[in-house]
Amino acid sequence: MAGPEPVAPTADGRSTRWDDHRLARRADLARAARKLVHHQGPDVSMDDLAAAAGTSKSIVYRYFTDKTGVQLAVAEEVVADIRAALVEAAQTADGPRDALRAMVGTYLAMIESSPAVYTFVTRDGSVEHVVDSITELIAAPFDDPQLLLWAAGAVGFVRGTAELWLRTTPRQDRDELTDQITRWLWTGPVAQLGREHHPQHAPTTTPDPGEQP
Repeated sequence: MAGPEPVAPTADGRSTRWDDHRLARRADLARAARKLVHHQGPDVSMDDLAAAAGTSKSIVYRYFTDKTGVQLAVAEEVVADIRAALVEAAQTADGPRDALRAMVGTYLAMIESSPAVYTFVTRDGSVEHVVDSITELIAAPFDDPQLLLWAAGAVGFVRGTAELWLRTTPRQDRDELTDQITRWLWTGPVAQLGREHHPQHAPTTTPDPGEQP
């Protein structure tokens, strides 16, 4: 078991180093919790986390008030990973439809890679933190604030479908589901609003027959 945590210094010159230490230690504990949940499931206890991190439960409580605090810290890491993956998927896609498919596929792949971690960070209301972050990311390319509503609807649709998919046995092939969700979002009644406002979308118009070329 690790030794006692250092006492916070009072000198101003060392307070920044202490803050950095606390942030680094908190991140280490969050990563340990994420790994533990991945292998043992979402119902791990604070005792389990302390043992996995090689420290005492009192130290864990020093950084996280309760288990919800651990969930939120792990959720921050998960959201950061999802955000980075979605940004890369969107930036390397050829056009808005391909970007949509790439983002849906990336999201499904990430939650399928660790269903236990996904369940852990989305239970007890902490799902809103994850959903809000992804919604803002998807709405970012659009120039109309009202498109947040479209993005929220799209994220909610993907989330609901994905969570049912994770619980279904046998599970549908991920690529097939990615194509299916993309088609639903792209051709559905809500999709038209999103396509019309996307910066990569070039609206087509039918020329007036009497108009000179």
